[in-house]
Amino acid sequence: MPPAPRFIHLRVHSAYSLLEGAIIAKKLPAMCVAGGMPAVALTDSNSMFGALEFSEIASDAGVQPIIACQFDLAYEAASQPGEKPPAPRPIVLLAQNEAGWKNLLKLNSALYLECGNAAPHITLAHLNAHAEGLICLTGGALGPIGQLLQDNHAAKARLLTEHFKSLFPGRLYIELQRHPTADSRRAEAEALTEPGLVELAYGLDIPLVATNDVYFPKREMYEAHDALICIADGAYVDQQTPRRRLTPEHYFKSQDEMCALFNDLPEALEN
Repeated sequence: MPPAPRFIHLRVHSAYSLLEGAIIAKKLPAMCVAGGMPAVALTDSNSMFGALEFSEIASDAGVQPIIACQFDLAYEAASQPGEKPPAPRPIVLLAQNEAGWKNLLKLNSALYLECGNAAPHITLAHLNAHAEGLICLTGGALGPIGQLLQDNHAAKARLLTEHFKSLFPGRLYIELQRHPTADSRRAEAEALTEPGLVELAYGLDIPLVATNDVYFPKREMYEAHDALICIADGAYVDQQTPRRRLTPEHYFKSQDEMCALFNDLPEALEN
């Protein structure tokens, strides 16, 4: 028997994450086989367009397909009349069973049919109605809980975490990510929020899970992918004003690389 995996990827964006992901969905299973990973989740941004193709090819390759989606969640109303609410932030929902699959479809429809002129997103009301059969990953530093911690709203972060825990009993995971930059072990937002996320996990008895937010197959593809992000945002690679950037670490890392990155939190890898 092959050795048990030490890590599998639960946060992967394919080319169906339009102008965001650079992994060909039909090539993802082969990447898993090469890396000794018996399962993988496809978590395209507000999209399940690749689910059928991915699941069929993965099954044929002997890789368990985990059907999932990264949803932008509107998690908080405006604090004052006339103010804009905080921008929606991503969470990941994975289908645990047939009920979860059906709820993924309902939530995916809500993204595009119930948002009016706003960018695709779901609301807490949608989540309340369609949580059955779904496993929730909290989105890491850039998810709604991570954003509240970045904004110094620890009490609100705890309340939202408790709400998620009630919606997903035994099916909620506090998500941690570490994408090292040139001069740091992790990106600024990740370093800022990780202590608070770990504290919430231990304080509320919620398991941790380690993910890598995968957008491209290899580290060497970073510059090409950065150009893709610029095309999506109408920005320039060399512009001096702030723009959306990832890091060279947002690639399909091996089990060894992830184990080295989270060697101080083995339970996050095991989960």
